[in-house]
Amino acid sequence: MNIDWTTFALEIVNFLALVWILQRFLYRPVMDTLRARREGVERTLADARASEENARALQAQFEDRLAEWNREKTAARVALEAEFGRERTRRLEEIEQECHEEKARHAAVEAHHARELQRELEVRALAQARRFTAALLARLATPALEEHLVELLLEDLGSLGEQQVRGLRDALADPAASVRVTSAFALDEALRARITDALSERLGTRLSPLFEQDPALLAGLRVSLGPWHLQLDLADEASAFDGAARHGD
Repeated sequence: MNIDWTTFALEIVNFLALVWILQRFLYRPVMDTLRARREGVERTLADARASEENARALQAQFEDRLAEWNREKTAARVALEAEFGRERTRRLEEIEQECHEEKARHAAVEAHHARELQRELEVRALAQARRFTAALLARLATPALEEHLVELLLEDLGSLGEQQVRGLRDALADPAASVRVTSAFALDEALRARITDALSERLGTRLSPLFEQDPALLAGLRVSLGPWHLQLDLADEASAFDGAARHGD
């Protein structure tokens, strides 16, 4: 086999020229393009990695903020529940106190009503007793009973204390003072003389009392010496029921 070295050399030259041309006009631009694209891809990947890192950082920050918010929410809920508990306890205590006060007021009102009812019943009972006593005393009022009451008054006169006797004597010292003896029925002369003698003896001076008659006394005697009064009569005893009734009011 014969080799044409000239052709072989030309083929080599053509091949080298083709290689140079390809390198010059095809390979280098293609490589530049590929390099540019690779750099673009790398930049894109870098941007993507940066974005991913930012996203991860934002996600971590969001998760931290979410966890913090959950903690704050839990703490706020616990604080709110505690506040609700304290407020509920305080309100229950207030309601209980109001109930106690209302019960106390109700009990006081009931007690007041009970006292008023009792007082009203007492007043009615005293009024009935007074009417009964007045009617009974009016039926019992006789000259004989009055004479017995005069005897009792004369006995009471003898048992007056020194201070009372002194007051009666001081009243007699006034020239304008007069001695009045009032009875429900007319007194006979003997009884008038006994009354005069008893008063004169007890007060240590001779008296001339003025005798009067007042049927309102029912029966009994009233001795007036200036501002002083000695009396024992049925009307005065009946008036004791009026005083008790007024005291009950």
